[in-house]
Amino acid sequence: MDRHLARLSAAAVLVLAAGSAGCAPVRTYSGFRPDYNNAAIPTPQVGVDTKDTVQQRFGTPSTEAVLDQSAWYYISENVERVAFYNPHITSRHVMVVKFDTNNVVSAVDNYGIERGRIISYNANVTPTRGRELGVLEQLFGNIGSTPPIHDDEEDQGGPRRNRGGGGGGN
Repeated sequence: MDRHLARLSAAAVLVLAAGSAGCAPVRTYSGFRPDYNNAAIPTPQVGVDTKDTVQQRFGTPSTEAVLDQSAWYYISENVERVAFYNPHITSRHVMVVKFDTNNVVSAVDNYGIERGRIISYNANVTPTRGRELGVLEQLFGNIGSTPPIHDDEEDQGGPRRNRGGGGGGN
């Protein structure tokens, strides 16, 4: 009986361990990880570093300024997900490196998750210029505006058939 009880308690321990392992959070990291390098990577210095030295140290930026290309953004974040719940961002770091006209670093700004903002996207429609078509105009608008259907051979440049009656050959 003691042997049976020991097996039952061992099975219960295994079930509890498997259940708690299933609820363990899954952590993912995206972006640049300076802690994965053997040596500490110094931040870019204003007036000293250039685009080339920044790229050698940190790699290609996550994104660049859209219009003037004078700022590089290095974005990294930790995301944690437990079971089927929505992912939760636990930390985020954004380093903005700005350059002057000579491609020399002019400013370095660092932001954390506390500076982030929630942006609500509008899932409706984007308004466009022009006239809106009604349902009937959309359904019947193309009637009469397309050419009639031709033979496949005529469209592909194949030989034309003599549609008349009789006559000579070539």
